Amino acid sequence: MKLPENLKAIRRGIEKESLRVRPDGTLAQTLHPVALGAALTHPHITTDFSESQLELITGVHASVESCLEELTQIHQTVYRHIGEELLWCASMPCHLPSDHLIPIGRYGISNVGRAKTVYRLGLAHRYGRRMQAISGIHYNFSLPGVTDEQYFGLIRNFRRESWLLLYLFGASPAVCSSFVAGRNHELTELAPGTHYAPHATSLRMGRLGYQSDAQASLSVSYNDLEHYTASLYEALTRPYPPYEKTGIRDGDDYRQLNTTLLQIENEFYGTIRPKRRIQRGERPLHALRERGVEYVEVRLMDLDPFCPIGIWPQTCRFLDSFLLHCLVSESPPDTPQEIGEIGRNQQSVALRGREPGLALERNGRRAPLYDWAKEVLAKCAPIAAALDGVFGGAAHREAFAQVEKRVADAEDTPSARVLHAMARNHDNSFVRFALIESTLHKAMIQHLEFPREVRERFSRLASESLLKQRELEAADEIDFETFRQRYLAHDLLRV
Repeated sequence: MKLPENLKAIRRGIEKESLRVRPDGTLAQTLHPVALGAALTHPHITTDFSESQLELITGVHASVESCLEELTQIHQTVYRHIGEELLWCASMPCHLPSDHLIPIGRYGISNVGRAKTVYRLGLAHRYGRRMQAISGIHYNFSLPGVTDEQYFGLIRNFRRESWLLLYLFGASPAVCSSFVAGRNHELTELAPGTHYAPHATSLRMGRLGYQSDAQASLSVSYNDLEHYTASLYEALTRPYPPYEKTGIRDGDDYRQLNTTLLQIENEFYGTIRPKRRIQRGERPLHALRERGVEYVEVRLMDLDPFCPIGIWPQTCRFLDSFLLHCLVSESPPDTPQEIGEIGRNQQSVALRGREPGLALERNGRRAPLYDWAKEVLAKCAPIAAALDGVFGGAAHREAFAQVEKRVADAEDTPSARVLHAMARNHDNSFVRFALIESTLHKAMIQHLEFPREVRERFSRLASESLLKQRELEAADEIDFETFRQRYLAHDLLRV
């Protein structure tokens, strides 16, 4: 496939998760600030798993600059209303309390709001609350005129080569020891309170991160929309015995939404997902089946702890080049053998990506990471040049040059820089490193000019969201159990 002519029509958006923490680096136990609006209905400021875990969502943007400008404005808004608290700059969590003390998100008394909380209770029972306290950045990407078939070709290629993004942008080589307490793990104690793997790039994307033995039993094919949605349908409708043991309710208290392998579509952990905006009350799987893929959601990016908003413009520009490379390159169907290789490559690079001489698996053969990375970059180079040709300037080629340097020298990667900063300035303490960086980010963002019209816009959005939540609560005409059964009815997943 040739490079599309309408590159100016690329659209992107960002969803960024961050824990709210106290000035001493422990998890905030405060409720989501009312001044920020209702987490249930605000279009840009909500919560993820935990009441203490903000999710900041931009709109859809025609340029990297406008996207990151809005993300900055959302950060400015948040910092006006969280007092002495900080936004944790790292993907791996701060010092965490006991599992049961990590607060689950609350969304009011409407049926929709209760369902969001019960879903999170289900995640807590299934995976534990610590795993859910991990944060990341999702990068959403679309291009008009791309067909479902082409989007799935992009997704297959992305999965084949996404280990490269873990190497280039992974920034979680160390964790607070509270995260691994009582768990089997492959990490080494670096200093009291800190564990690490010496060559790790992204522990968030390794075995300690967003992983699920249950979901590992899913064999999801990305060969076309029909096979992908059929795989998801089975996971959403097939009871899973360990979850049946947990049960849906304990008396009047709900434990989870249902006992299937996935409660709802969002529970599926993929490094990239095909997406479609939904209508009110619609299931995401139905929207995909009926109207096809609208955009892809890249889900493997760590927060960059050196960046005040978690992602640099250069990173976004390289992601655009890389995703276009995945779109236009030949993309043969995936096979069970290749799906296995993809998973093992992800684990290898997450835990050992900077290890000298590391080899990955490629079509049943050993492939040195360095050689494969150079091959992928050689295909991305003309795309970066083409994007600069369309947008003017040299920003995409400069972003490309930065990642070339990282391939040539692993010490230039964010994961290596995190370990160097911890050793140089923080006695190898992960929490101290992230706390100081988070404090600097807050000061930097608070010193930026914050135009009155932007302040007024976010103030209006907060008021409107609170009103919308009250309207939803007043409009409920059925009890929660009836709502739950109706929303989860298998018929709503079909077309």
